[in-house]
Amino acid sequence: MHLYIQSLLLGILQGLTEFLPVSSSGHLEIGKALFGFEQSKEDSLLFTVVVHAATALSTIVVFRKDIGQIFSGLFKGDADQWRFASRIVLSMVPAAFVGLVFLDELESLFDGAISFVATMLLLTGVLLLMADRASKKHKKIGFLEAGMIGLAQAIAILPGISRSGATISTAVILGVDKEKAARFSFLMVIPLILGKMIVDTKSLMEMGSAGATESLVSLLIGFTAAFFTGIWACQAMISFVKKSKLSYFAYYCFAVGTLTLAFTFFV
Repeated sequence: MHLYIQSLLLGILQGLTEFLPVSSSGHLEIGKALFGFEQSKEDSLLFTVVVHAATALSTIVVFRKDIGQIFSGLFKGDADQWRFASRIVLSMVPAAFVGLVFLDELESLFDGAISFVATMLLLTGVLLLMADRASKKHKKIGFLEAGMIGLAQAIAILPGISRSGATISTAVILGVDKEKAARFSFLMVIPLILGKMIVDTKSLMEMGSAGATESLVSLLIGFTAAFFTGIWACQAMISFVKKSKLSYFAYYCFAVGTLTLAFTFFV
């Protein structure tokens, strides 16, 4: 399969799964294995970062009014918006710490460790079931809840653990309404992904050979596919999470995780 076709399919896969609680990073690693995505370790990781940046931008597009209200409220000194923004910042701290301190260890996990990804998908399924069976409450996200959700996001850096699944499930288990949990989950990841995008821009700019040009085109294809499918998936997930059970996604994670483990053992 040609590199550009692989990039298109993987970009669509990232866009569709980023906002569903099924682990986009896990699906990307599985997709790379199934599609025969033969890139160097550095190029493969860079592709992952770029398509995640694309879905971060699609989040900004979908939540542009919310983001505008937050910044407007901050400039006007709105106490509610300042509290909400401070909780967003607090939720970012654990993931930022883990990402910076354990960068090398984390990168090694994104190098085709398919059986590890499958195991983490099974763990995601368990977490989603726990959230689905939690008692329904309507708490607001306070500083304690923001800190706990931030810890869940830090753990979800591992490939195979769904970031949205971990953060939304943690919030629901803590008593937060599903719709509010989803909104907070999608907004809290934007600064982290954009920060990671800035860090990796240097690597992208250093590509200058003919082979690097082909890699750059594949990155652009993957970015575009992830961006547009991400806009659709984000809007669909917001609507879906209001009405449906998280257990549906749990069963999907169980199925994909089990099939992937079987694939690694018998192929």
